Amino acid sequence: MGAKATRRRFLAGVAASAGGLACLSARAQLASAAMKRPLRVALIGCGNGRGLPVLLPEACKERVVALADADSRQLTKALGVVSQKVSPGAAAEVKTFSDYRKLLDVMGKELDAVVIATPNHQHALPSLLAIRRGLHVYVEKPMAHTIGEARQMLEEARRHGVVTQVGQHGHSAEGARRLCEYVWSGAIGQVREVVCWSDRANGLPSGSRPPTLPVPQGLDWEQWLGPAPYREHHEGLHPHSWHRWTDFGNGSIGNMGNHIIDPVKWALKLGSPDSVVLEEVAGGDGERWPVSTRIRYDFPAREGLDPVTLTWYDGLAKGRPYDKKTVGHIDCVAREAQNRPPLVAELERKYDRNFGADGSILIGDKGVMTIGPFGDGCRLVPEEAHRAFPAPDKTLPRVKGTHQDDFFRACRGGAPACANFDYSEPLAEIVLLGGLAMLAGAGKRIAWDGAAARCTNLPELDRFVTQAAREGWRS
Repeated sequence: MGAKATRRRFLAGVAASAGGLACLSARAQLASAAMKRPLRVALIGCGNGRGLPVLLPEACKERVVALADADSRQLTKALGVVSQKVSPGAAAEVKTFSDYRKLLDVMGKELDAVVIATPNHQHALPSLLAIRRGLHVYVEKPMAHTIGEARQMLEEARRHGVVTQVGQHGHSAEGARRLCEYVWSGAIGQVREVVCWSDRANGLPSGSRPPTLPVPQGLDWEQWLGPAPYREHHEGLHPHSWHRWTDFGNGSIGNMGNHIIDPVKWALKLGSPDSVVLEEVAGGDGERWPVSTRIRYDFPAREGLDPVTLTWYDGLAKGRPYDKKTVGHIDCVAREAQNRPPLVAELERKYDRNFGADGSILIGDKGVMTIGPFGDGCRLVPEEAHRAFPAPDKTLPRVKGTHQDDFFRACRGGAPACANFDYSEPLAEIVLLGGLAMLAGAGKRIAWDGAAARCTNLPELDRFVTQAAREGWRS
């Protein structure tokens, strides 16, 4: 072969390589541009106390392109938020739907992510419909209405490789990380006892259903019910009090348990409990959650940590009436009427402290720590002990910005969101097992096989474990 031919081949190869590099560079630039553009987001559920005031303003940092809510009044309010946070022009371009199934059918290819803030009974289905379209999913806590739904959501999210996040926003907070770092540094030694408490009384005394009322104008009642059993519209459901009813919510522990138990689960590396039992209860019946509970969880030894007992308290103190003086806005109980752990009251008196309406106390063999419900107030008790203990190194990554920022960064290819389904599904199981204990009744210990996901001694409860999302309903 001549020198000229060899040179021609060499130059052709160089040109081809340059062309390939140019092509790769162009693709990289396109990918980079896509990563920088606002994510196209739909909010499903605008009116339950999280959608409008919190999640929609966060989504407005991206590009809100669609809204779904069974109540047209909430959609009107949501468009007003978009108009205020972005612009009237942006609000005019947002498409609205009463049915999230139709939203996903019509706009599935025009979305990057969905944010779900419906009542609990409609967490699973919109999540699954979005996941199957390859959309990233942020869903409010608890992750699902039943353990079966939560497991299905985790399985399908893994299969489709989407980004996920659950709305226990305290998981992104500094205090939750500091609790882990203090406990892991040996600040309080082996922890064998935890108490958690909440002032919520998201339940009702037993009794008959309220009388049927006309459906308010603008509310699509069939869509609000969705996959739940049909009932006539009545007072005490929409937009917030559905927490009280077993068909739609998960009671006080379902409302606040994710927030309060989350940092404890993380710091103590809690997995499935061996058993759960409802030790004390007031109110409630087959379709209403109680107004007061004490629930005991027994967790086995794990990763060099001793077995631990966690006791949950919520709602009204024993013997206190359920009325407007004791239970106020969003079912919060007045301080003097709250069912608080005796240990908390004892420590408050001893150290002249107020540990708040909600929180956790971890009792170790070398000391005590407390933390609030949203990753705040992480301190050794008493305060002198906190000041005396050398602050441990910050070994856990910190979240920059909000819990929702963490999700949107993950959607762009960043690190996995900190409260993704892999982390949050086991937490949801702990919370939802508290609900199973309430359904089982006082004194009936649930022996739980977490690996097999079944109650080994109360098989009648297994339907709440195996129950998958109901994918069709009347309309």
